[in-house]
Amino acid sequence: MQHNNFPLTGFDEMNLNPSVFSVLQDVKYDTPTPIQGMAIPHLIQGKDLIGQARTGTGKTAAFALPLLSKINLRNKRPQILVLTPTRELAIQVAESFKTYGSKMKGLNVLSVYGGQSYGVQLNQLKRGVHIVVGTPGRLMDHMRRKTVTFADLFCVVLDEADEMLHMGFIDDVEWILDRTPDDIQTALFSATMPRPIRKIAQKYLKTPKEILVQPDNKELKTINQQYWMIKGIKKSLALVRFLEAISFDGVIVFTKTKAATSDVTKALEDKGFKAEALNGDMAQNARERTVNRLKNGHIDILVATDVAARGLDVDRISHVINYDMPRKVDPYIHRIGRTGRAGRMGEAILFVGRNERWMLKVIEKATKQKIKEIHLPSNKEVNKKRVADFKQSIAKTLESEDLNIFQQLIEEFTEEQDIPVTKIAAALAKLAHGNTPFFLNTPKNTKKAAVQKPKAKRAKERPSLNDAPVTPLEKGMERYRIEIGRRHGVKAGNIVGAISNEAGLESKYIGKININQDFSLVDLPFGMPDNIFKLLKTTWIRSQRMAISKCA
Repeated sequence: MQHNNFPLTGFDEMNLNPSVFSVLQDVKYDTPTPIQGMAIPHLIQGKDLIGQARTGTGKTAAFALPLLSKINLRNKRPQILVLTPTRELAIQVAESFKTYGSKMKGLNVLSVYGGQSYGVQLNQLKRGVHIVVGTPGRLMDHMRRKTVTFADLFCVVLDEADEMLHMGFIDDVEWILDRTPDDIQTALFSATMPRPIRKIAQKYLKTPKEILVQPDNKELKTINQQYWMIKGIKKSLALVRFLEAISFDGVIVFTKTKAATSDVTKALEDKGFKAEALNGDMAQNARERTVNRLKNGHIDILVATDVAARGLDVDRISHVINYDMPRKVDPYIHRIGRTGRAGRMGEAILFVGRNERWMLKVIEKATKQKIKEIHLPSNKEVNKKRVADFKQSIAKTLESEDLNIFQQLIEEFTEEQDIPVTKIAAALAKLAHGNTPFFLNTPKNTKKAAVQKPKAKRAKERPSLNDAPVTPLEKGMERYRIEIGRRHGVKAGNIVGAISNEAGLESKYIGKININQDFSLVDLPFGMPDNIFKLLKTTWIRSQRMAISKCA
């Protein structure tokens, strides 16, 4: 098996079709990636090939460029067939062929997948296509209906073969390969090489050239990887907090389940973010619209499952947030590979539960990179970002909008009412922002508060002889007082239940509770969000308002 310790040759030495090579010059593809440098010379000579490389290493170009260079444009019947595990990847690969072949006059590429109208696909097949890229199920339908012929094929490519195995498509793949010409070239690309994929290669490939691109993780060096240990706050609230504190362009949030994509999207929309879900339950045209809306900036955040995001390639992704821990290392690398592309730096944040630390270690070992721990952004950090966004929005509006009419109206209002322009501007900003507080409350200086507190009040708050002893405060916790005690019949379970239900805080993160005669003390994780604090103030326990307050 050939490894990636070889002298790279340039694209100009690979005998590519001049039209294809010209496109590469236009898009400034100067140096081939390892998989391209090793695969292209073999594929252009018509040899069978096994290429083992992770997603994001440039393997689509590794087979698209040499195969495009061998197409006979006068023959309108399919000459290249590419099998992919998902419709998203089929669309992506077809688009790549169209891009690299954009100067090949009359080139027709068709993506074939379930969920799209048969009519569209049939019309294109009748007009003639040179390349078919598709998922196994829909291709089998066309082959059974005899609406596609593969008699003129010279090459079949199996893309992401291990994913086809995981998704249960291997029998379908064999069914298709059994019905293609025996003497054609076959190329198989896969991130991993499990035994069933090896068997496929042995059965259908003829003395293939084997290429292994060792995962040196260079592609991860443009990605700043960080993790947050889940504690003290509901995950959806933590996600909002992170998004409020960072500057981002486009974001993909990865969840485990389809249901979670909808729940997380709603939580983000409720906070004013432009977010949409992407999952397997959506119709294909709806999924395509959602991806296009992310590409053109109509939405900023996509909440997706791994399968739905397969093959997703959007240049503006600045952040990937792993809301749920992936099951394996490869899905994690596939996820974060959506950012940090084309030499730009990307950001990846991983939410880690207490029982998921082992997987964090596995990821670090496999990627040979340390993932840095970060903490939940503070109120001060969020407030700083809000001020910066506010100023930026003003500057952007001043640059891009025609303000003459509004400027005239403000000048008139200033003269009529004799009010400073700054005060009018503040009123307009308040009008635009709405009634929610602009700033989150930041913790006050506790020493100063203690000094200013009247002595009589401090004496009154000291526990009586009948009160529970005050326990030391644990690190990372803050103490709160609630105006419900033994005389109201309250028990620790009542307090835990109320806080868990209203704040979305798991009971294991609620600290020590001291129940006294007239009030109780409860320890909660540091940095309670202002909206949760306000909610708890009005929460009732045993027909009594909690009236929570922070202890000095």
